[in-house]
Amino acid sequence: MLENRIEINCDLGEGVEWEDQIIPYIDAASVACGGHYGKAASIRKTLISCQNSKKKVGAHPSYPDPENFGRISMNIPVEKLLESIEQQIALFESIRKELKMEMDHIKFHGALYNDAAKNPTLAKALVDFIASTYPNACLFVPPQSETEKAALLKGLKIRREIFGDRAYGNDLKLRPRSEENSLFHSFEQVNRQLEVVFEHQSIRSIDGNLLRVNAETICFHGDNPAALTILPQIRKKWWI
Repeated sequence: MLENRIEINCDLGEGVEWEDQIIPYIDAASVACGGHYGKAASIRKTLISCQNSKKKVGAHPSYPDPENFGRISMNIPVEKLLESIEQQIALFESIRKELKMEMDHIKFHGALYNDAAKNPTLAKALVDFIASTYPNACLFVPPQSETEKAALLKGLKIRREIFGDRAYGNDLKLRPRSEENSLFHSFEQVNRQLEVVFEHQSIRSIDGNLLRVNAETICFHGDNPAALTILPQIRKKWWI
């Protein structure tokens, strides 16, 4: 076990029944705010649970596509996309302020997160919006992504994020969920991932290559039922 400054974050507010059992083992929650999932009631419930456990919270906007849980790329005019994101974050903000909580960060969800990571035009549009509307917010970004590049150029605060329960390709992109073993379901799989992260500051790709990364936060998916058993074990082993 080691003292680790890298935080654990989790995507929450997505309707999973075991959410309250996950919260004690994380440092920050990214809360779904209506694009892929979530309404005022679900946002408030998650924020209150995080407040009671003294956890940080951030907004988790998405493509406006609840039917596909925000996991499919959308061909949508950027103006419409930004309008939706603005509405999503505003809903989160209204409830956060009501509860007198602080916004820790903003993190895009699913296909939007992945699309922006490789599309410089989309990344710039999203970053420009955050910089103009929430200039003091910290943006979660994939390392070495177009989102990171755009955010650094704009002077935004960032936290580089990697995933503890997802497989990576040689391009440092997440492997599609449709692929076998792209989502980890055991402590052993996650532990192997974290051993390389902590001991070599790298991610091991599905082909076995070590990909150098700097990261400040590690995400675990709240809708992965295995998180119930994995998170307590991971927290005990790698964090004091």
